Amino acid sequence: MKNSKSIKRLSPSWFIFINLLPGCLLFLIIGCDTKVEVQWEKSPASFVNPFIGTEGERTISSAANTVPGAVMPFGMLSFGPETTFSEDLKEHRRYKMAKDQNLRLPVSPGGYNYAANRVRGFSLTRLSGTGCLGASGDIPFLPFTKEMKHSPDNDPMDAYYSVGFSHDNEQAKPGYYQVKLSNNVNVELTATNRTGIARFEYPKNSPARLLVRTSYSQLGSGNAFTKIDKEKGEIIGHVTSGNFCGYLGEYNRRDYYTLYFVAKFDKDIVETGSWEDGDLIENAIEANGGMPYGEKGIPVTGEGSGVWVKFNTNENTTVNMRVGISYVSVENARLNLKEEQSPEDSIETLSKKGFESWNKSLSKIEVESKDTASLTTFYSALYHSQFHPNVFSDVNGEYAGFDGEVHKVKGSQKEQYANFSGWDIYRSQLQLLTLTHPERANDIAQTLLNQSNQYNGIWDRWTHNNGPTAVMNGDPATIAIANFVAFGSDKFNVDEAYKSLVKAAKVPTEFDLSPIGRPIFSRGQKPSLNQWLEVNYISDQSNSWEGASETLEQSSAYFALSQLSKRLGYNNDHDLFLKQSGFWKNLYNPKATPEQGYIQGRNLDGTWKEGFKPNNESLFVEGSPLQYLWMVPFDGDGLVKKMGGPSIAETRLDNFFHKEDGSWALYREGGDFSDVSNQPSINAPWMYLFTGKAFKTQETVRATMSNLWKPTTTGIPGQDDLGQMSSWYVFSALGMYPLYPGRADMVLGSPSFSNAKINRVQGNIYIEALNASSENIYVNTLKVNDKNTLQPWINEEFMKTGGKLKFEMSNIKNEKFGDKNNQPPSFSIKENN
Repeated sequence: MKNSKSIKRLSPSWFIFINLLPGCLLFLIIGCDTKVEVQWEKSPASFVNPFIGTEGERTISSAANTVPGAVMPFGMLSFGPETTFSEDLKEHRRYKMAKDQNLRLPVSPGGYNYAANRVRGFSLTRLSGTGCLGASGDIPFLPFTKEMKHSPDNDPMDAYYSVGFSHDNEQAKPGYYQVKLSNNVNVELTATNRTGIARFEYPKNSPARLLVRTSYSQLGSGNAFTKIDKEKGEIIGHVTSGNFCGYLGEYNRRDYYTLYFVAKFDKDIVETGSWEDGDLIENAIEANGGMPYGEKGIPVTGEGSGVWVKFNTNENTTVNMRVGISYVSVENARLNLKEEQSPEDSIETLSKKGFESWNKSLSKIEVESKDTASLTTFYSALYHSQFHPNVFSDVNGEYAGFDGEVHKVKGSQKEQYANFSGWDIYRSQLQLLTLTHPERANDIAQTLLNQSNQYNGIWDRWTHNNGPTAVMNGDPATIAIANFVAFGSDKFNVDEAYKSLVKAAKVPTEFDLSPIGRPIFSRGQKPSLNQWLEVNYISDQSNSWEGASETLEQSSAYFALSQLSKRLGYNNDHDLFLKQSGFWKNLYNPKATPEQGYIQGRNLDGTWKEGFKPNNESLFVEGSPLQYLWMVPFDGDGLVKKMGGPSIAETRLDNFFHKEDGSWALYREGGDFSDVSNQPSINAPWMYLFTGKAFKTQETVRATMSNLWKPTTTGIPGQDDLGQMSSWYVFSALGMYPLYPGRADMVLGSPSFSNAKINRVQGNIYIEALNASSENIYVNTLKVNDKNTLQPWINEEFMKTGGKLKFEMSNIKNEKFGDKNNQPPSFSIKENN
């Protein structure tokens, strides 16, 4: 397998609009002292490559798990291919695992992998960039031209009931996907928010069959039902599923959502049939039965259900399918279809509308560049950051709640959202979303509050559709709410949310005190909160997933809550939570090794956890002590002082990002070095700012961008995690990053575009970077609203009102910029205990 591939996509339409009018024009960068003609890219969607991140650079398991297909910005329906294993992947461990144990495994989470060359259907839902083994991938439709020989449930590895394809016959753009399969069926897909159209062009003189694999969600299903109505020319049904990360523990091997669908066809149905488990039933019009999750959280071959139909294509071999979905009912799926599509709509009209919607959404950030590769990487990253959280309510406002009941949005909330990968996206994706789509951010904030109210007051850390999964650790929802408000999205029930979060921070619940789901699915919002309140850290004997990781995560959550408290005028709460945010210091062991101090796990009796090694990746959640050491984003100065001062911290960062020969160590080099493809390390490049060496942040961020991010199938390092890693790239390319949990101050790096603009109602943010290039990575000078500064950060007031940052870039480092007298703010707390 090649490490990097050029990606075939639709030829971009180039829209260059050059304004040559006299005077000071609106599109010009703020200031009328000089005339600057900026050539903003007016069709950013033309540069998006949906295949970026679909292939792993090293193995299929290292893909970013992004998904090509037809989807609207933050859309409920994500219509695209579900690939399956083929012989050319037989050396991969997942292939061997599936074949040897008779398991049904997706090739990649998200359902698609560029290394695969067979599809088992085109599903209506999926998550972009997720981890574990997969999730959603509901209701795959497979155009099929062979005879129905046996039940698809008795088809190990989808050897018979799948179809090959070549990437030479595949293309995608925002809102549209097309592939010609090896059975000569041409498939085109497009989407609205909750509906889609599929066009299947069958070959002449071949059976035009369509399999509806209703129970075949990516990780199985608890139940499924499908019904064919020949007279109406439609198929309806539903699948009940869940099981996110269920293979890692029993707690999530359960159902928690049901997806309903209605599919309408423009050709007569002339043949029907179904299958249930091992039985193939000709002429049947119904099917029942799920694909159970199995003893280890992975479905096995032999159980499931679905139907097939054959169309009359004697006069015309093209079959159009209109499909609507809902998580409430078939009736709502039908209503969504009626309201979002007109009888005149087609693949062409919806594809055009989808592309225009993406163009509008991506145009929230405009840049100037003549480098097509840079534009492709940037706008593809921005594109991937706008998949989730996605719309979950129907056109009538109804949605399925965490309590299993049907609810309806009310007040100022327009839509309910779903799929909040909190542990990932609290770090920068939600901040980017709030900057570019503040109204959606308001609805997402209200969504999280609604979910908490429907789930015993718990703010779950990783929500999947209308189910809490409790995956990962920490309390990301608290940080998310504080960030929404800090960045200006406060048009939701802020006071109610605040009171709920404060109660969760002060009063342990039965779920906090319960070991159920431990360690990966700890049910409490703050596992072992009693320890936090009593001994002022989370110990190794707790309900959390690694006490040291939990302590760092909760420290950030309490800091964010302290900032929200102050913003709302609750000064006593602010002081209390600010003090508690310093509890991370109680796990800093200055003698963790004979040479250096580290954050180290601690026992409940105060003794240090034994077996400490700085590079041991099993002592923290998805990382080593070396990688987690820098995860104190709000108290950089306090961390540096703990280490012994700026020079020591600088040296440790140098050794963290470089091997002994001086080369960069940025990605999957083991626990001894950084891994800027995963959450625990992504803020580390910015920690140089607290050593007075801002130029090293500029070097490291630029090196990460140029070495790990590319406009190719392998162009995203590690899992994209519902857009979190892509948001990191977007911010880094703009030259700023939201380092502080619960605050809108931004630390500054090295902008890569000569001009960029964030379009906002409350005031645009302009970023001009004179001489910016791949060589000129250092900030020589900076003006903030025409005032010279040596500070590598901007405050909340700037982010609130907007303004202009004018950088002058150079290939020579300026050590005065961001030196020890100009460091970003650090919220150091007095020693605890």
